[in-house]
Amino acid sequence: MKGTKLAAVASAAFLAVSTGASVSAQDLPSNIHFLIPGGAGGGWDGTARGTGLALVGAGLIDSASYENLSGGGGGVAIAHLIETADQQHDTMMVNSTPIVIRSLTGVFPQSFRDLTPIAATIADYGALVVAADGGVESFDDLLTAFREDPASVKVAGGSVRGGMDHLVAALAFQAAGEDPLSVAYIPYDAGGDAMTGLLSGETQVLSTGLGEALAQREAGQVRILAVTSDERVAEAADVPTLTEMGYEMVFANWRGFFGAPGMPEERADAFAEVLGQLYDTPEWEEVRARNGWVNLYHPRAAFVEFLEAQEAAVGDLMRRMGVI
Repeated sequence: MKGTKLAAVASAAFLAVSTGASVSAQDLPSNIHFLIPGGAGGGWDGTARGTGLALVGAGLIDSASYENLSGGGGGVAIAHLIETADQQHDTMMVNSTPIVIRSLTGVFPQSFRDLTPIAATIADYGALVVAADGGVESFDDLLTAFREDPASVKVAGGSVRGGMDHLVAALAFQAAGEDPLSVAYIPYDAGGDAMTGLLSGETQVLSTGLGEALAQREAGQVRILAVTSDERVAEAADVPTLTEMGYEMVFANWRGFFGAPGMPEERADAFAEVLGQLYDTPEWEEVRARNGWVNLYHPRAAFVEFLEAQEAAVGDLMRRMGVI
């Protein structure tokens, strides 16, 4: 629907940093264990490892450990966190918009309500990416190929069919006046695998987070055709937005952290507090800028309100698209 802007909940209105109540971080463990619901190289992996690196580098915690547990669109890690809740009070699980999407579509039976929401921390805009040597120079080139034969333009993504990467690609083509149901979407286990699929020629375009594409662009392997921000992003200032090209579509994917159900409130508050302290450190700014992320801090109760609002907005959008 060209001319219709996607009113994503994690959009410009929500990208200001909000503050929570001051809580002593003395209840923090010396090591934070990060549970990552996908494989290496994806957005969840980069967010968890980048956050842990910055927390340790800034001296806010002593050490960080990481566990990748993929499967079920993130459902395997969620089930594991719930089933072992009593042993997971030192654990934060990273997640993002897909926890809302996949709950709505029934990919797994749980929702954010079955966990302990700690804080939203960043937003990452979507990007449409092609191989640097693939011959596609612009989004309009991609549209031309799609209009000639939609099946010839295979779109890779690090999420399941009907998931966020699929949704962003479908909305981009829809904004350009094309049928979103004609998008040939190929799901991969994680963003790293989806990038491999693009570079190997299995697919022609990748729908992913901007932060996940920047390193490969710096290495000269990919070209970023468009970003789903309302204005150009400083870390990729040469990449046009879909909106400025006349295809009005804006989408930002939040990422944040959850604890196990039954996590003591003091521990959850301390986790949220130390994540808030991270924004004032140069270690975090280095990680944030390298990945092209936007700071987005909603701790504890504010995070729950944010999730409830996104569930309503995204659910309405997916129903209009016929995904659910």
